[in-house]
Amino acid sequence: MKRLTKETVIGFIGTGVMGKSMAGHILEAGFPLVIYNRTKHKASDLIDRGAKWADTPKELAEASDLVITIVGYPSDVEELYLGEDGILHHLRQGSVAIDMTTSSPALADAIFKSGKEKGISILDAPVSGGDIGAEEARLSIMVGGEENTFNLVKPLLELLGTNVVYQGKPGAGQHTKMCNQITIASNMMGVSEALLYAKKSGLDPDTVLKSITSGAAGSWSLSNLVPRMIEQDYAPGFYVKHFIKDLKIALHSAKEMELRTPGLELALSLYEQLAAEGEENSGTQALIKLLEA
Repeated sequence: MKRLTKETVIGFIGTGVMGKSMAGHILEAGFPLVIYNRTKHKASDLIDRGAKWADTPKELAEASDLVITIVGYPSDVEELYLGEDGILHHLRQGSVAIDMTTSSPALADAIFKSGKEKGISILDAPVSGGDIGAEEARLSIMVGGEENTFNLVKPLLELLGTNVVYQGKPGAGQHTKMCNQITIASNMMGVSEALLYAKKSGLDPDTVLKSITSGAAGSWSLSNLVPRMIEQDYAPGFYVKHFIKDLKIALHSAKEMELRTPGLELALSLYEQLAAEGEENSGTQALIKLLEA
């Protein structure tokens, strides 16, 4: 793909909590959009708005100039790209694929190398911002791969996020996302404990938020997830089960680099306890339920 135009056919695989909104922004921008999701009814709104449905990833790859994927787990990514009938076998030479799943840096590098052999450009571009960021096109997008490919597709990524940053070589996007998740892991413990402290000491949590969100304690989780905790709204902006997946990837990568991450280890153990209590499909803000039990 030599340049991005409004005739460039975009394939989008994964129309879940975040992917549905992301694909919608591409559709609204006027690009021809082909979509695939394991569960078709989750894509029905996009189909009604003009997206074309592909029955298989193979069919989608053959119809697309550029493919974006955002699925669940590294195993899904590996099968989707490198499997016996993976999309790298069906994308045309010169096409581009962007994996926006939070996945393994090593897998991102392997997919890049496999794509290179076939004349297909690959970027790893995980995102942060949750369902709200996806809905409002305010995601942070961290990109690894070849810089010329990044420059080619940056206008498309800017339809999805307000902070699109090239991080470096293949896998660099995923490593950056691990930095993001490590930060969030300890922060989620902190904001949960702070809310419980406020309640226990007789303070009004909403009034407390007015003071601390704009100070040194301010964070995305404090501003966006604590209000959900106060309302006992545990619907997933980001699933507990997917956060556990991310934390395991981060911990594995940290151990490979002989890096101590005690906060990450504690957060992972707490989220695994939360999942064991039946909350794996809740949002990450459900951590407070474990701590207040």
